[in-house]
Amino acid sequence: MNNTKIITVFGATGAQGGGLVAAILADPNSGFKVRAVTRNLDSDKAKALQEKGVEVVVADIDDTASIKKVIEGSYGVYFVTFFWEHYSAEKEYQEVINFIEAVKDQNVKHIIWSTLEDTRNWVPLDDDSIPTLQGKYKVPHFDGKGAADQLFVAAKLPVTFLRTSFYWDNFIHFGMGPQKGEDGHYYITFPMDDKKLAGMAAEDIGKCAYGIFKKGATLLNKTVGIVGEKLNGDEMAAKLSKALGIKVNYNNVTPETYRSFGFPGADDLGNMFQFKRDFNNDFNSIRNEELSVELNPEMQNFENWLTINAKRIPL
Repeated sequence: MNNTKIITVFGATGAQGGGLVAAILADPNSGFKVRAVTRNLDSDKAKALQEKGVEVVVADIDDTASIKKVIEGSYGVYFVTFFWEHYSAEKEYQEVINFIEAVKDQNVKHIIWSTLEDTRNWVPLDDDSIPTLQGKYKVPHFDGKGAADQLFVAAKLPVTFLRTSFYWDNFIHFGMGPQKGEDGHYYITFPMDDKKLAGMAAEDIGKCAYGIFKKGATLLNKTVGIVGEKLNGDEMAAKLSKALGIKVNYNNVTPETYRSFGFPGADDLGNMFQFKRDFNNDFNSIRNEELSVELNPEMQNFENWLTINAKRIPL
């Protein structure tokens, strides 16, 4: 392998980082070498990467010194945080502070920061149309990331801001797949009215990130939104029905109802869907299908994804 430019990938055993690692490994002429960051060298996924010849290193994104150590000598870094492990936007924000402190003197040429909108730019805290959570957020798992964008700008770092879309994998892993109602029929439930939900396969995030690294300086200091397809609830239900061989209906509920469901993060997700519904054009317009395919020619639409993954959706 003649790869010379090291891409250090945080979250290398997760959905986003793992996809990027796989994309680089799949292209022997990439000119890049992967350095995979994990918190646990003994995990099955970390061992699997080592068996493929990947350099796997340990870092804790709550520890600036450990971050600095693993990014030394890197051409590029993919940085992602993990809100759903702790449900704290403030912790995410601090993790970005740690990262910037570690990277600012490292001569890294290209950072991709996996971020989302700060919804408070659309819905101020004194606007009760969307409830305020954790004292100072509307959608905590968005707002902490979005607010941290300005830290990269202030540090004058060479960064591409990557905005992702709803993971269709949530139909498998997050309990959002079709549920059987008391009437015996299956339903998917979102508080989106007839608005379109920008969605994508989680594995395609990493492939798009690889496309961004390949484009290099042309995407520095730009915001790139990626998406596989934009579908409303009825359209998703129809495609699920066809793929699963059962009738799936779209259950459109109010955001208030969704927030009341009681599972961990229901209030955050209810607010998120309401934001995507109420500011649908703003959210969807930055997520560009054509650019996504340009970055990742293998980009899947919902039907493509269902062809591969329908059997994994629990019923």
